[in-house]
Amino acid sequence: MDLRVYKRELRQKSKSFRQHMPAQEKRVWDTEIFRRMISLSQYRRAKLLLCYVSTAIEVDTRHLIEHALGQGKQVAVPRCVEGTRHMEFYQIASLDELSPGTFGVLEPPANPERKLNHFDHSICIVPALVYDLQGHRLGYGSGYYDRFLSGYQGFKIGITYTDCVQCHLHRGRFDVPVDLLITPAYIRFTNRHRSRTGLS
Repeated sequence: MDLRVYKRELRQKSKSFRQHMPAQEKRVWDTEIFRRMISLSQYRRAKLLLCYVSTAIEVDTRHLIEHALGQGKQVAVPRCVEGTRHMEFYQIASLDELSPGTFGVLEPPANPERKLNHFDHSICIVPALVYDLQGHRLGYGSGYYDRFLSGYQGFKIGITYTDCVQCHLHRGRFDVPVDLLITPAYIRFTNRHRSRTGLS
């Protein structure tokens, strides 16, 4: 199997599914994922939320970010480092602070005083186009989250639509799985991390 062709075709299929999703159906599913997220003990106990800022075809995270801020949690969102495949997290106080950055995704300003270097008592919401039941993910192919997750020790959560979960993904040996999957239909600990419930 040519892994590059496999991933490209799977990405195209997932993007097409998301792009053709009826708007009302997406709102219902996003709301159900949000409801399941805030019910988690891991979320309630977390002092810091690391979260991507959703685009039109992704599960909405803006409501989650606003909820976490309203609960008094620290919230940090990623900013891609120009000229590299690395990203940094910066703490924000409002979505109004964000502006379009790499790939048109909303990013925080590169304020050194708000850059995070430690992620104690955090959870990380991880984006992906497709997940499998073991928590492995197929992202957009840029590698930003792969690099970050390779050194992140906190609790990782994947949020996605039920139709974007497969039994098994072909993957590289350095891929880092999430600990928990949330879809509109279920909350599932991954097979590899089923017993892991704490925060770092």
